[in-house]
Amino acid sequence: MIISIFDSLRFEKSYIEKANNRRHELRFLKPELSEQTASLAQGSDVALIFVNDKADDKILKTLHEVGVRYIALRSAGFNNVDLEAAHELGMKVANVPEYSPHAVAEHTVALMLGLNRKLIRAHNRIRDLNFSLDGLIGFDMYGKTAGVVGTGKIGAEVAKLLHGFGCKVLCYDIRENASLVKAISPEYVALEELFSRSDIITLHAPLNKHTYHMVDEKAVGQFKKGVMLINTSRGGLIKTEAVINGLKQGVIGYLGLDVYEEEEGLFFHDHSEQILQDDMLARLLVFQNVLITSHQAFLTDTALRNISDTTFENINAWADGKSAPNEIKPAPES
Repeated sequence: MIISIFDSLRFEKSYIEKANNRRHELRFLKPELSEQTASLAQGSDVALIFVNDKADDKILKTLHEVGVRYIALRSAGFNNVDLEAAHELGMKVANVPEYSPHAVAEHTVALMLGLNRKLIRAHNRIRDLNFSLDGLIGFDMYGKTAGVVGTGKIGAEVAKLLHGFGCKVLCYDIRENASLVKAISPEYVALEELFSRSDIITLHAPLNKHTYHMVDEKAVGQFKKGVMLINTSRGGLIKTEAVINGLKQGVIGYLGLDVYEEEEGLFFHDHSEQILQDDMLARLLVFQNVLITSHQAFLTDTALRNISDTTFENINAWADGKSAPNEIKPAPES
């Protein structure tokens, strides 16, 4: 099969090539998948896409017209793919549902610790030979109430880590995670209660029509003053303007983001020689109590290897005339 790899990144190339094991023809494409770039897949069987590639109805039709019959995601999230449109076109879609929940969970806690103990600020001071401790006061994680929104594989790992710090763990999900309950006995509560009781809130929900902007003005109004908010899931869970206002008012005392709702075309690429055009992101970068990373929570050797291996398990199954082990179908109408 011929595979067009959109938004291909230098660090992942060797992992993809190793997992492919010279079985398929690989075409590494730098641009993200969009209306303007979909035709680059001309003659390909598979479009291999990443988190910020768009695969809406119009783009899928273009891909279908140029020969693509399979959409393989090298990510867990698939909110960027119109599954109904793919189904109508007879195109199959598969994702990587699990690659390393530990990688994302550990990065989540790293953001918490970096913000709490003001590590970036302290490091920059030391480089200037400023050894003052003024303005570097943090807090003990032990005894704090931590709210975990979404207790799938990643959220459950975060909950366990926070339990290990001695936090009181609150959880919210549409269904309880039985194995998590058995492991640490967290308290499952309504989302509004989690928002109002938590000293730390960390988001691990999928992005869909029900969770889009789940953190908006109303939610910020329910937060405890000085709360720490972390998002390593999907940028669209947070309404950026509402969070900026929360920072300005002192309601949000710490903000850690590995994702951003307008990250498409920005994250994963070097824009250091350009003027930042995103006013919201520019405002976020002004706050000293904000720590942002470029969607790197997944970025470990283990995760990259697992992503590539699972991706080619899906593609190889299609090539052999079978269903991929991780095929995604449209949700049935309720």
